Amino acid sequence: QVQVVESGGGLVQAGGSLRLSCAASGRTFRSNAMGWFRQAPGKEREFVAAISWSGGSTNYTASVKGRFTISRDNAKNTVYLQMNSLKPEDTAVYYCAPSRSSIATPNLWEYDFWGQGTQVTVSS
Repeated sequence: QVQVVESGGGLVQAGGSLRLSCAASGRTFRSNAMGWFRQAPGKEREFVAAISWSGGSTNYTASVKGRFTISRDNAKNTVYLQMNSLKPEDTAVYYCAPSRSSIATPNLWEYDFWGQGTQVTVSS
């Protein structure tokens, strides 16, 4: 049974940093891209960042470029999201998931096995 567990969220002041982790179990996802998405109250889930199966290619939504960094450790079946210079508008529940594709796609519909998410709250 595939399980994806996100962790590392919390409450931080604007300008602060957090590092999210996403551990997948039940099968290996070394051939799959991995992605981070977020969902704020009353809004749809949106793409944040993705990383290709090898880690050699990344993709970010415009609002987080230069502030967030996605990385992965295939030996640990884990993907990370380093978030710096956080802003109140980054407040959301953050989810990760493996993609059915090997490339860093931003398309929500290409991702399966969603975790429960981790809450990130940025105060002003």
